[in-house]
Amino acid sequence: MRIINARLRHKTEWYTVEIENGVFAAITKQDTTVIKSADDIDAHGQLLCAPFVEPHIHLDAALTAGEPEWNRSGTLFEGIERWSQRKPMLSRDDIRQRVKQTLSMLIDNGVQHIRTHIDTTDPSLIAMRTLCELRDELKETLDIQVVAFPQEGIHSYPNGEALMEEAMQIGADVVGGIPHFEYTRELGEKSVKTLIQLALKYDRLVDVHCDEIDDPNSRFLEFLAHEAMQAGIGDRVTASHTTAMHSYDNAYCSKLFRLLKHSGIHFVSCPTESIHLQGRFDAYPKRRGLTRVKELSEAGMNVGFAQDSIFDPWYSLGNGKLLRSLDFGLHICQMMGHDDFVHALDFITDNSAKLMQLKEYGIVKGHPANAILLSGEDDYSVLRNQGEVLLNMRHGKILMQRQPSTVTQRVSL
Repeated sequence: MRIINARLRHKTEWYTVEIENGVFAAITKQDTTVIKSADDIDAHGQLLCAPFVEPHIHLDAALTAGEPEWNRSGTLFEGIERWSQRKPMLSRDDIRQRVKQTLSMLIDNGVQHIRTHIDTTDPSLIAMRTLCELRDELKETLDIQVVAFPQEGIHSYPNGEALMEEAMQIGADVVGGIPHFEYTRELGEKSVKTLIQLALKYDRLVDVHCDEIDDPNSRFLEFLAHEAMQAGIGDRVTASHTTAMHSYDNAYCSKLFRLLKHSGIHFVSCPTESIHLQGRFDAYPKRRGLTRVKELSEAGMNVGFAQDSIFDPWYSLGNGKLLRSLDFGLHICQMMGHDDFVHALDFITDNSAKLMQLKEYGIVKGHPANAILLSGEDDYSVLRNQGEVLLNMRHGKILMQRQPSTVTQRVSL
């Protein structure tokens, strides 16, 4: 199989990409437009890109908004309360049906790699068991990393630490946490120590909901970064949200960034979710409530963008389109310069692949033939026009393909 007349990121030429036995066998520049043969896929000058990466989503809660009650205040904490009402209604069939529907949505929008946080503050751990089952079942179609996530706290929820341990034994790939939701500062710090110990014990990655709050005194990020650095696992640790950083003063951030850079930890920001949930206690001016994506990136730290939620108690919209999250993120973070646009897709491709520690990611000879075709010539045109995903291919097999939308009638001006 060949993909002909394709553009690649940061290249001006057109390329032919050959695929054999599910891997990229050759990637060559084209001097002229290639004549299509029967088995070829003609890209027509559109952008061939590595698949999108969704590094932070809650699949166990997807498609549950309004069940049994809506989040009327729109706050993070009421969302947790509404989810606590929904948890007793969970069953294997319920979870499988909703997750598969959500995964189909993600595939249609170019995603192949997913990290999902699964609530462990449920004595049955039914969602954890079901997601690990689906992860293994669907491994030929998607890469799924399952995070053991203690939504109501490791030490503030009854038997929370034991449930985390059980989740690791069931097969969680990543250890999670939520130190700012623990009852006290001391319990928050204890939870960070506990999750680092679990990661070392089971040789797992770490991804912590960290300081997802407007409180400038919520400073578990520095504690997490230091513990990760001391344990020598900084590159295996991700701090998600870190929205309190939006409220930190610049003098403190200057000191904090030195630690963060030395620690080597990664970051995930969820633009649509954070702009919706944060700043709820403000009158005017209202805080944007996103972490300092631009400053972190300029300091050489790795940041990925994610959706976080799709129609759940925290966010009642969502459609699986990471390009939408990217668009929001660049606007909110005031990353609207030409240099930002040129590398925009990094936030939903390479950066997130790095924090998930994906192997053989990218359109490179010898790598698995995983790719998407986007309507657009480069990062800028795809972002500006919110380009459609025209093709999603994994190991050389087509997961999804669509025709570009066209206008069939237009008034004369």
